[in-house]
Amino acid sequence: MTSTPLPSTIAAPVEHTLEVKRSVFLTHLEPVRSMEEADAIIAAIRKEHWDARHHCTALIIGPNADRQRSNDDGEPAGTAGVPMLEVLRHRHVTDLVAIVTRWFGGTLLGAGGLVRAYGSAVSETLDAATVVERVHLTQVTADVPHADAGRVLAFLHQWADAHAAVLDDPEYAAEARLSVRVAPADVPTLEADLAALTAGSIVPVRGETRVVDRPRG
Repeated sequence: MTSTPLPSTIAAPVEHTLEVKRSVFLTHLEPVRSMEEADAIIAAIRKEHWDARHHCTALIIGPNADRQRSNDDGEPAGTAGVPMLEVLRHRHVTDLVAIVTRWFGGTLLGAGGLVRAYGSAVSETLDAATVVERVHLTQVTADVPHADAGRVLAFLHQWADAHAAVLDDPEYAAEARLSVRVAPADVPTLEADLAALTAGSIVPVRGETRVVDRPRG
């Protein structure tokens, strides 16, 4: 498995307002999964803020940030959408759309001023967002007798905290099914620790390795 970090994303929509020489820049960031979803959000923002002069956009989509697009929406070419997109690239994020709605304040900012304003608008809004990491995690599952479930679950809680793993909710049937998602490199350690805890009576089963969103700690 590659050790190259995956692009992160944001947990929820966020808005932030920046004012530069009486021009108001309202930035809306929202997580998306497709171009169609991004286009629908852009259309909704345009409708909501119909009185604004510009709705400049930038978006990045895909687990490897492979689909990217920007639009200056009437601002001088390269002064709005491109600097917005560059901020998203520099911050290594994906699956989100950025819309900066501008109400003109009567003072021309010039090309350099516009680049700084649109870039700062997106950067400051990202600072206000809750960022979630994208990581590869392998699911490890263990079926545990009910008599031992509490002890093993308490151990898994501590183990998950120590190893930045994600503990799923237990499932109870004939036995308790406990599942934890861990970094692939940590799977042998978890297996060895469970074996030591239970004297080898519980044999965990490795599942699929998937890309998982995890709050940045």
